[in-house]
Amino acid sequence: MENPADGTSTSAGNAKQASHRLAVVTGGNKGVGLEVCRQLAVKGVTVILTARDEKRGKDALESIRRESDLSNIVFHQLDVQDVNSVTSLARYVESSYGKLDILVNNAAVIGVAADEEGLKALNIDAETWTSGRAASLLKDVFQNTYDVTMNCLNTNYYGCKRVTEALLPLLKLSTSGGRIVNVSSLASELKRMPSEKLRNDLSNIEIWDEARIEALLKTFVEDVKEGRLEEAGWPTMLPAYSMSKMVINLYARILARRHPEMRVICVRPGFVKTDINWNLGTLTPEQGARGPVMLSLLSQEGPTGCYFDQTELVNVW
Repeated sequence: MENPADGTSTSAGNAKQASHRLAVVTGGNKGVGLEVCRQLAVKGVTVILTARDEKRGKDALESIRRESDLSNIVFHQLDVQDVNSVTSLARYVESSYGKLDILVNNAAVIGVAADEEGLKALNIDAETWTSGRAASLLKDVFQNTYDVTMNCLNTNYYGCKRVTEALLPLLKLSTSGGRIVNVSSLASELKRMPSEKLRNDLSNIEIWDEARIEALLKTFVEDVKEGRLEEAGWPTMLPAYSMSKMVINLYARILARRHPEMRVICVRPGFVKTDINWNLGTLTPEQGARGPVMLSLLSQEGPTGCYFDQTELVNVW
């Protein structure tokens, strides 16, 4: 397993092996995603940086190549909500490389319509924000609409699932064992689910498959439409984002059970200052990328079907 202090391999053999690995990073044009691309490339991994917006993706590629003097990063357009775009990426990886070693599912949206000026005026400190106690303060500046909720779920869960399923056959061809790293969040931790029944159900991996996840999300969306979130026991702070990350954790555990030859991990990068949280975070993208990069380079003997808070293994279900 990698050294949790710096994300590097504890053996020269693993470090050498990294130079022959290929990674796909979704949402790679900024923030944590861009820094994951850079750090993996520095370690010798060939990286496919993907982004929905082609110009922003290419600009990010040129910037990172120029600033870090890296030639082992390429760009490919990817909209995780678009089946054709996902298929195009999978065909590109297959025709150009013949296999895939690492998939970092980083692309995500926050899932609320925000009054940004009102949010800034609240001046919420980081501890209040990350503890979840900010939920009552945010009611007047956040809107949980149906459209925004669906966009969040379609990006954070269904988009992640779509990309993973398309690239899974190529990950199975990895000579080092495929690695799937899902960027998760504090909001995904089951202690933040108000309903005891839902907490208990979500912690029991034996009863879950993708069809049951879809049924759960359908019920959640209906309660969003009817304004029943609090009554039904769903998370009330960033509800769509929280649910999307909870089911991403669940999906990772399903995949880990189904594909024991792979390492499938969820990781919270920390409260990073990025666009997704209106730059309220306290960590740099460089700090936030350490966990995903470390886990992308796990040895075959490393853990699977689990959750890391940055570089520390923790139990959240």
